[in-house]
Amino acid sequence: MTARGNTLPILFVDVDGVISLFGFPPGCAPEGRFSWINGVPHFISPCGPRLQRLADRYELVWATGWEETANEYLPHLLGLPEALPCLTFDGRAEFGTAHWKLDAIEEYAADRPLAWVDDSLTEDCHAWASERQAPTLLVQTKSDVGLRDEHVDELLAWADELTAVSERRST
Repeated sequence: MTARGNTLPILFVDVDGVISLFGFPPGCAPEGRFSWINGVPHFISPCGPRLQRLADRYELVWATGWEETANEYLPHLLGLPEALPCLTFDGRAEFGTAHWKLDAIEEYAADRPLAWVDDSLTEDCHAWASERQAPTLLVQTKSDVGLRDEHVDELLAWADELTAVSERRST
């Protein structure tokens, strides 16, 4: 399931509350626009450039209840050059939480370092992350603002630290 030979850390990216924003007050929409996705309006953040900055340092993977629907719409809407790998959850999606993603994330990542950006991280997610043998970073977004520059900066700094540690070990 993992891209063979890829040594980059993985960045698992949720959609609802990270890219598709909700919960903002009427008349106070953040930057972005509504798009129709499978007959439902979604407010899509213009975070494509942020994701592209991360793509140089991470293997980006959709970790969303949207599953393959993410690839049907988001690369075009966000200006991404291609579809991303995506996890499947076999109907386990539960809106408002993220713990149901853990098995699929663990299977895909195996022993690779990973970061995960999501708006619904629970105590179960944090407990799982702290118990993983491989480096793991959880980044919480707010559903009404989504992925911001400060999240990208945190993710890039973490990837830099992983690289520095790896280089120290190899010398």
